[in-house]
This record gives sequence, C-alpha cells and structure tokens, in this order.
Amino acid sequence: MTDTNDGGAQPQAEGDAAPGMHILGQYIKDLSFENPNAPRSLAQGEQPKLDINVNVGAQQMGDDQFEVVLTLTAKAERPDMVMFNVELVYAGIFKITGVPKEHMHPFVMIECPRMIFPFARNILSEATRNGGFPPLMLDPIDFAQLYRQNMAQQAAAQQTGEQKPN
Repeated sequence: MTDTNDGGAQPQAEGDAAPGMHILGQYIKDLSFENPNAPRSLAQGEQPKLDINVNVGAQQMGDDQFEVVLTLTAKAERPDMVMFNVELVYAGIFKITGVPKEHMHPFVMIECPRMIFPFARNILSEATRNGGFPPLMLDPIDFAQLYRQNMAQQAAAQQTGEQKPN
C-alpha cells in the first residue's frame, strides 16, 4: 500500500491568488467636536443619553484599490442641554487581491472597516477626553451584521419603491 498524502498543501493554480489586503494609507477626512454648553456641560449631573451612529461607505480608486470611509457620530445630551456632539470621518486606502468579484463588495464593506475601526475608536476617545469628558470607548462593532442590516434595508427600500405608483 502506498501513501499518496505528502502532507503538504495542494499548490494553487496560476491566477488563483490567495485573498489579500494591504492598507496603503489611513487618514482623518473630517473631525468635529462641539461642546456648546461648556463649562456648564462639564459639571457633574445626570447621566447623559448617548446616541451613536456608524456608517460605512466605499469607492473604487483603481482596479484593486478602494477607499473605505467609516463615519462615527456621537451625541451626548441631558434633558436640559447638549453636552457634546462629535463626528469623525476616517478613511483608509486598501489594495485587495485574490478576492472573486462576486465577494468583493462584502469583503470591502466588512473587512476593511474592521481593520481601521480601532484607529477611529482611539481618535474618538481622545477627542472626547480632550473635550473635558471621560473618554468615549465604543464597543467593538460587528461589521458583518451591520452589512447584513444595510443590505436588508436597501432591499426593502427597493421593494417599496417598486410598489409605489408613479
């Protein structure tokens, strides 16, 4: 009996490159921090209501390059005042190889923001701390779930749009 298993991985066929991603650059596109009621907003008081929004966008820059934009907004307010309002638009340029065309959109919209989120989270935390508040530490984001929700919302909006009379 002969053993045909050589213990090694099967070589990939030519043109079948393993999926890969490289961050070519990352940067702040926009950062805004407003503390409209300072110094009153810095006084101890009732726990503020915090409203946080996350948005992901992408555009193709070349054959295998994409700019992925992560927008994070947070607004903290008490019943009598806005404590702070912060918006961060953070982006990265990614070179993506070896991903089949039919999987490119979810890959770009899930994996790329996952890579730049920790940097954006840190910037948001520092901005709120520098504004006189405790650092805003966002919980990790499930970008796959966010992607599924956005795709479901788009499908529902298209379906509703098709049913509306002209």
